[in-house]
Amino acid sequence: MKKKVVIVGGVAGGASAAARLRRLNEQAEIILIERGGYISYANCGLPYYIGDVIAERDNLFVQTPHGLRTRYNIEVRTRHEVLKINRHQKLIEVKELVSGRVYQETYDVLLLSPGAAPIRPPIPGLDGDNVFTLRDVTDTDRIKAFLRDRQPRQALVVGAGFIGLEIAENLVAAGLDVALVEMAARVLPRNLDPEMAAPLHLHLRAHGVNLYLQTALSAVEQKDGRNWALLSNGERIPYDLAVIAVGAAPEARLAKEAGLELGTNGAIRVNASFQTSDPHIYAVGDAIEVESGITGEKTYVPLAGPANRQGRLAADAICGRPVKYEGAIGTAIVKVFALAAGTVGLTEDFLKHSGQKYLAAIVHPLSHAGYYPGATPLDIKLLFTPEGRILGAQVVGAQNVDKTLDVIAAIMKTGGTVDDLAALELAYAPPFSSAKNPVNIAGYVAGNIIRGDLPVVSWDQVLDQENPDFLLLDVRTKSQFAAGALDGALNIPLAELRQRLHELPKEKEIIVYCTVGLTSYLATRLLIQNGFKARNLSGGWRTLKAIREDRRLTAAAGNR
Repeated sequence: MKKKVVIVGGVAGGASAAARLRRLNEQAEIILIERGGYISYANCGLPYYIGDVIAERDNLFVQTPHGLRTRYNIEVRTRHEVLKINRHQKLIEVKELVSGRVYQETYDVLLLSPGAAPIRPPIPGLDGDNVFTLRDVTDTDRIKAFLRDRQPRQALVVGAGFIGLEIAENLVAAGLDVALVEMAARVLPRNLDPEMAAPLHLHLRAHGVNLYLQTALSAVEQKDGRNWALLSNGERIPYDLAVIAVGAAPEARLAKEAGLELGTNGAIRVNASFQTSDPHIYAVGDAIEVESGITGEKTYVPLAGPANRQGRLAADAICGRPVKYEGAIGTAIVKVFALAAGTVGLTEDFLKHSGQKYLAAIVHPLSHAGYYPGATPLDIKLLFTPEGRILGAQVVGAQNVDKTLDVIAAIMKTGGTVDDLAALELAYAPPFSSAKNPVNIAGYVAGNIIRGDLPVVSWDQVLDQENPDFLLLDVRTKSQFAAGALDGALNIPLAELRQRLHELPKEKEIIVYCTVGLTSYLATRLLIQNGFKARNLSGGWRTLKAIREDRRLTAAAGNR
């Protein structure tokens, strides 16, 4: 059946929908209207072009207008902006930006894929040709030109989300001194819990990034021929270039003015087939509200992966195929110099505020067999219900973070449990993994917690409890204990524990810890079966050491 489909916006959602529509319907008339000059590019690769990791600009482009026309017979109109939607007459008003001409275009079906726009906070003085946001190729070209022509030395990055971290790393790669300012107490505050963000903080500082946490940008001023950022902690820092990366808001103006229903964050509300409140208008990508694939609640998840999938599914729905979007679970990853941080699902911070019952496990397995050269630790945090359903996971490390996260995300997507993680049969050879894969280990530990085999205590219960009524027992070797330990801890190495049980009180709770939690697990089992009240410190000394050092450096930065 011949149908006229007009798509507003390209990139992930719009371009993927256009290509899928043509594959499903050769007779359809498809028009893609894009305000910018590019319709399909790797927006997630833009920071890496700035840092010269991606050397060739042309490599950023996934598809060109010419390619869509010749390969898919899709009419592409770049530098055309849709001004308004007339739902009753099923037409849109379009402005040709080069000439200024305004015209009308009819549609049978309209698909909105306008994306999201960077938020620009109303900070006095934060303007000028040295202040940037990063959304598209044009923004990238402006930053590259500024680096080339003005040769700045000091950069200010405001916001430590995914874009802020990536641009900070790539500005360091471009030779700049970088100050990263974040209002929250940690980087990636919506995606990582404190103990998982701590290694990233230490790593950023080790690579020369001046990290300002729990600090806001209050104002900027020009003085003595320089630009100065005034911070909420009273500090003034100079900058030659500033990038604002505090988040993005859905571009829903067209939908709002057309009277379409809006939802979370002002995003366009759609059903499971991506229809808006007008059955002839669909919407996808960073402009829409979605359901959480975990809680079923309405949420906002502006990520490229979901946007691509949504574009494909919306095309199916437009062509009459049955579609039911299962929601987004928010799988995401970011590179931070030599580390990577991945996240999926809910954080512990979210779960605490929601009141939902949950359990947590932290493990630190090696990326591959320890006897094979080059193995590095993975920090894995797993969140799950008392019944074992996985609610979220966070993974930080130098190797295999993506693989580990993707396996957990796949199990989550199917509604799986921690026992499913333990039961997985995954590829093993010493250069790639261990006979007990890190995912298996996370599943084993979580299962032990659920079944009561491994009572645990969290790092904050140990560090932040003012009057601890427990005994800290360090079961590492004497040399490990001497290299660093918790204040007041008693050291009895595991190899000596059975012979020295008489030294421990049975009336007092014992918190057992080791380097990563394995030796202390063995000690905890030993103690429990000998009549002691014992719990294992989840994540062990590795977790505690990172967060203590991070707290010290953060406090020192705040007192500079």
